[in-house]
Amino acid sequence: MNLINKKILVTGADGFIGSHLTEELLKLGCSIRAFVLYNSFNSWGWLDYTPKSLQDNLEIFSGDIRDPHGVQEAMKGCEVVIHLAALIAIPYSYHSPDTYVDTNIKGTLNILQAARKLGVEKVIHTSTSEVYGTARFTPINEEHPLQGQSPYSATKIAADQMALAFHNSFDTPVAVIRPFNTYGPRQSARAVIPTVVTQIAGGQRKIKLGSTHPTRDFNYVQDTVQGFIALAESDTSVGKVINIGSNYEISIGELVGLIAEIMQVKIEILTEQVRLRPEKSEVERLWADNTKAKKLLGWEPEYAGHEGLKRGLTETINWFRNSDNLKKYKSGVYTL
Repeated sequence: MNLINKKILVTGADGFIGSHLTEELLKLGCSIRAFVLYNSFNSWGWLDYTPKSLQDNLEIFSGDIRDPHGVQEAMKGCEVVIHLAALIAIPYSYHSPDTYVDTNIKGTLNILQAARKLGVEKVIHTSTSEVYGTARFTPINEEHPLQGQSPYSATKIAADQMALAFHNSFDTPVAVIRPFNTYGPRQSARAVIPTVVTQIAGGQRKIKLGSTHPTRDFNYVQDTVQGFIALAESDTSVGKVINIGSNYEISIGELVGLIAEIMQVKIEILTEQVRLRPEKSEVERLWADNTKAKKLLGWEPEYAGHEGLKRGLTETINWFRNSDNLKKYKSGVYTL
């Protein structure tokens, strides 16, 4: 599928990955309807900062993914839907699991129902590596068992299965993208890299964290965005689940040390109880097998391995060090 000149609905376009994806699609020449969460401030999230040169083909739709009527209205006239809208913070899912069911499961169902009714050409549903839980084998391929170790991951498993069920039941042209831990400019401070970088950039040297022994596979946001585009363009991706990850594993402790090295500071890590997951809920190890993405989509990460991670972290740190960007964050304040 050639995306140029396609009318594309991007849900969650106001968020971290969604805003980067929206801007990249606009650069390609796509016409984008950006579904953003309605608010009385008329804020478009990160799209408030989209360069004016890209806004000619950008249409904003303010709504709520939990509202089936609004979702269907937003989708009218669109040929492709890229669905990112979700609640993603794991700690908040312990606090308010009902909202995750409504947003992640029911919101996805609303997308699928509208896509089926309107005859959309393709739906990209966004999953997460958290659905795998602690790795039973590594690297993790798409056949790995799914394990709901948090209310968040449980709702994403349900949403993924609903998307695949619509493909199997109604031939809805759905593909599931499963990104591993994406990082980069604009990411929420609820995530570990912005948490560390904003604390250091704010002058702190005693860095408050949760567990540092778990490992993760970090994927720079530009690589994740290119994965979305490759999946949308691929005619062979329908009905499939595809990992997007760097195929490089690093512990949180090692990651924090690398950030401190790049920022040229000496730090001390302080463990805060409030930042720790319940023992059985902690995902101990994530490491992506990205073979399927390479073979099926021709995608592979440009920020791969230790050097790729270091390069991506440097770009991320430089963005956060900009005072105009840093002031948007409350460094040192724990974000659920």
